[in-house]
Amino acid sequence: MPNAVDTKCHVYLDGRIIGNVKDGSEFAKEIRKNRRQGVISGEVNVAYIKRINEVHINADRGRVRTPYIIVEHGKSKLTEELKQKIINKEIDFNYLVRRGVIEFLDAEEEENAYIALNENDVTGRHTHLIADTASMFGLTVNISALMEFNSAGRHAIALNFNKQSQGLYAINYANRYDPQAFILYYPQVPIMDSVAYRTIGLNRHPSGQNFVVALSTYYGYNMKDAIVLNKGAVHRGLGRSALYRTYPDEERRYPGGQQDHLKIPPPTADGYLGEHAYSKLGEDGIIEDGVDVKEGDVLIGKVSPPRFLEEQTSFGVGEEKSRDNSVTLRAGEEGVIDNVMVSETTGATRIVKVRVRSAKIPELGDKFASRQAQKGVVSLIVDERDMPFSKDGIVPDLLLNPHSLPTRMTVGHMLEMLGAKAGSLAGKHLDSTPFTKKGKDYIDEFGKILEEHGFDKFGDEVLYDGRTGERFEARIFTGVVYYNKLYQMVSRKIQVRSRGPVQILTRQPTEGKPRKGGLRFGEMERDALVGHGASLSLKERMLDQSDKAEVWVCNLDGDVGYYDYIKNMPVCQLCKGNNLSKLEISYAFKLLLDEIKSMHILPRIKLKSD
Repeated sequence: MPNAVDTKCHVYLDGRIIGNVKDGSEFAKEIRKNRRQGVISGEVNVAYIKRINEVHINADRGRVRTPYIIVEHGKSKLTEELKQKIINKEIDFNYLVRRGVIEFLDAEEEENAYIALNENDVTGRHTHLIADTASMFGLTVNISALMEFNSAGRHAIALNFNKQSQGLYAINYANRYDPQAFILYYPQVPIMDSVAYRTIGLNRHPSGQNFVVALSTYYGYNMKDAIVLNKGAVHRGLGRSALYRTYPDEERRYPGGQQDHLKIPPPTADGYLGEHAYSKLGEDGIIEDGVDVKEGDVLIGKVSPPRFLEEQTSFGVGEEKSRDNSVTLRAGEEGVIDNVMVSETTGATRIVKVRVRSAKIPELGDKFASRQAQKGVVSLIVDERDMPFSKDGIVPDLLLNPHSLPTRMTVGHMLEMLGAKAGSLAGKHLDSTPFTKKGKDYIDEFGKILEEHGFDKFGDEVLYDGRTGERFEARIFTGVVYYNKLYQMVSRKIQVRSRGPVQILTRQPTEGKPRKGGLRFGEMERDALVGHGASLSLKERMLDQSDKAEVWVCNLDGDVGYYDYIKNMPVCQLCKGNNLSKLEISYAFKLLLDEIKSMHILPRIKLKSD
């Protein structure tokens, strides 16, 4: 590869070539010098890529940039004098940026930097010193606890669980009409938190609770990812939340002067649901606060004009009809009417929003996760008297399988158990900002607090079996962990169907929970039954319980015929004969034959005699 002296070095600005220079490395140094002196904007980043002999200047928006302390001649430009001024609040962070003490680098310019992680490690070769070792993580990792002790792959999983957690998403949730919202009944702030967590004010919007956790099996019920909950704690509000769902509607206007009307539909309306369906509505056709509702109940009564302007009656007089277009509660849901809002749009159209509140109490199958991405599904909720207990009568809220920690390398989970336990005994919040201390320092700090309160340094306790009263031979590691309740709940996922609506075109059962549908039995499931040789199960699932149809097939030409009820005999449309046999086939197959015929291809069904 030719070096920078032999050939011209191309310069790119935001990906567009703008010219070339003789020495790219010196050109990049000159830009950095001007940036630090304030001659050009501090938001400009430059990188010289020696391998391809190009200079890339980036000034576009949306780049992730990290602050670094500038190192010159083997010394940090952030002197002790400047540090003292920051402590005394004589200067701020922006002052350091303007004076060329700290600069922001993007991902591309970091390739030209040699960064020291610690001030004691700075040498003459270093160009920068990291301002804070925690800054190598993003914001979402920094708000978790002790993440530097976990496997790197756990970080992305933990952030996913953080997004799915229920908590206090907004303080004014009672005045909001969000399509869907979850509110934890008793949200708590974590005992172990970080500088980032406190700085952005997340303690005002907590999304979890501090659980007393014991690393112990329970008669095989918490194998793998399963967890066992204490029923007494659940009854006291552990993991209890509310689901708020808003059902909106409006009086729309249509061309021709017609419009919808919010009222109780009359019995003459098309699609009338019966008098009992509208029994919970007020006189204005809108349900009122505090009413218990269940699946299928009408929340907002609405009458819409017919799809066609008029229909002829038997006397030839045009009669305008109406159709029921009411809003009903979703399938599989129940709750209480929390609030009703009636308003108008700017176009003087009346709108109604009904908010339904449903209590969600932890049950078998609900998912919980710690900030270290240790997720678990509730497998058993045990009576408090049957749970393990300590000599002081402390009963764990949650039993976690000990095997789930070493296999996932989440040492941070164990450190949090120890630290939060120490913090709860000392009555204070403990800091868990990444890279502030080593693991041994954490253990010594937490262990000292635990020993002062009469506990074992490493968090082990003697527990007794709640069923038999016998003492466990092994000492059980017990602590406190901040757990999130995730919005993946059984009450929102469960789907059951015996018989119900079918699609008009294929005559197969509908798909999806809102449409009262079933679970799709697809090609791979079919292959499993074929592999097992379970032919009758296959027939029942794919034919009898789906779209079985009886059709008449001509024995002579193999075409599908029909039954003429006037002549009381089957008729073939092709040969006009009546030599037909009745077959049971899937209606989807009959549909396929019709589609093939539409392409001017005549499929024939050959029948064999018994």
